[in-house]
Amino acid sequence: MYLVAITWLYVALMMAVAEAFSSQGTVLGAVFTFMLYGLGPVALVVYLLGTPARRRAQQAQRQAALGSAAAPSPPAAIGDPDGGSHAAGDAVAPERKEP
Repeated sequence: MYLVAITWLYVALMMAVAEAFSSQGTVLGAVFTFMLYGLGPVALVVYLLGTPARRRAQQAQRQAALGSAAAPSPPAAIGDPDGGSHAAGDAVAPERKEP
């Protein structure tokens, strides 16, 4: 991932250098070119792609803070009338129509 980011920054830097040394370009334009075509998009993509790793690190930190406590049991399923961990039957028996 970092190789692509470094390559993109290199290309944006070369665009900025070409604009700075162009007869119609300016140094201010080159700075904006590098920031808007290089730093901005790369920073956004690296931040978004790093989100799962940050989330895993937060969860690991929370687990370490809790100690070696066992994982809590999942809440009872909706529609499970007794709230137990076994499979529930129908809460209300179906009504059968006679032919």
